[in-house]
Amino acid sequence: MADVLSKGTLFPAQLMTEVVNKVKGHSSLIQLSQQMPIAFNGNEVFTFSMDKEIDVVAENGKKTHGGLTVDSVMVQPIKVEYGARVSDEFLYASDEARINILRPFVDGYAKKLARGLDMMAMHGVNPRTGEKSSVIGENYLDGRATQTVPFDAAKPDENIETAVAMVQGAGNEISGMAFAPAFTAALAKVKVNGVQQFPEFRWGAKPTSVNGLAVDVNDTVSAAKSEDRAIIGDFANNFKWGFAKQVPMEVIKYGDPDNSGKDLKGYNQVYIRCETYLGWAIMDGNAFARITESVGH
Repeated sequence: MADVLSKGTLFPAQLMTEVVNKVKGHSSLIQLSQQMPIAFNGNEVFTFSMDKEIDVVAENGKKTHGGLTVDSVMVQPIKVEYGARVSDEFLYASDEARINILRPFVDGYAKKLARGLDMMAMHGVNPRTGEKSSVIGENYLDGRATQTVPFDAAKPDENIETAVAMVQGAGNEISGMAFAPAFTAALAKVKVNGVQQFPEFRWGAKPTSVNGLAVDVNDTVSAAKSEDRAIIGDFANNFKWGFAKQVPMEVIKYGDPDNSGKDLKGYNQVYIRCETYLGWAIMDGNAFARITESVGH
């Protein structure tokens, strides 16, 4: 048996596919936006804006210059990982038994990866520590989306209208909304003449659309001590994400891969590790507005 068991010999392709599919189901940003292919060394994503409207030209008339503005955003993949120690009896189990052991790990990793992408791209933090990450820099929505609306728990619907006006006023469309549970709880209480206006949010329900707009409810919106309660904007066109490399797994039999001070052989253990290279880009910070408890931050 090899020192590091490869995906091809131990981890069937369907397990890798399960990770990717489950991630798509648990991340607000992935739910509301589009995946793009990302090169291992990063991508430069170009945006083009035509400066003027089309021109009517008379017969034998003169054509004039319309103009084109070109900008670009660099998508640089970031490596994230998760690992766990298990008894070395795992090595001697049958292939079927090993896969049964790995399925819960795959399920858990997919959820952590989805949650981690939201925390990194929304708030700029290292998900494990909850602290700002220098690796992420300023490439996150709390930093780039400077249009903010003060959260009013008594008038969350009006908060949304104000945020929408900000985004549209900057020349962008609204394609989706990411809500923290505290925001949906406020929406569920809105009444007009005693009639609830958003009954679809009652009792913690999580609808996928409201008034024709895509919606995702997720506590990642307010995670890592963020005071965000909702993020509204053009996720479809102005947030891009992707895997620079699919999910490699390895089983490590020797050493101290998690820096715990305990040698694997000395404790009859092996270490299972998943690594992923994730990248994302915020094309235009003004394509988003945040409803937050702390305006200006």
